[in-house]
Amino acid sequence: MARKADGSSRGGKPGKARERKPFLLRLPPEVMDDLKGWAAQDFRSLNAHIEYLLRDALRRRRGKGSDGEGR
Repeated sequence: MARKADGSSRGGKPGKARERKPFLLRLPPEVMDDLKGWAAQDFRSLNAHIEYLLRDALRRRRGKGSDGEGR
């Protein structure tokens, strides 16, 4: 996603910058290589792909509780 001069992203809510917090993530080299390859196949940056995977996992986790399958 491209950044504007003011640091905000295109997309999202108009007139409001989407806040991002940096986070250090340590991964084994083989996991990093696999994620980089997967991200490239989906035409995403590594960062965008990791965010996509985390959001998808959270969405699926939230959906589980509604059908009676507990933790």
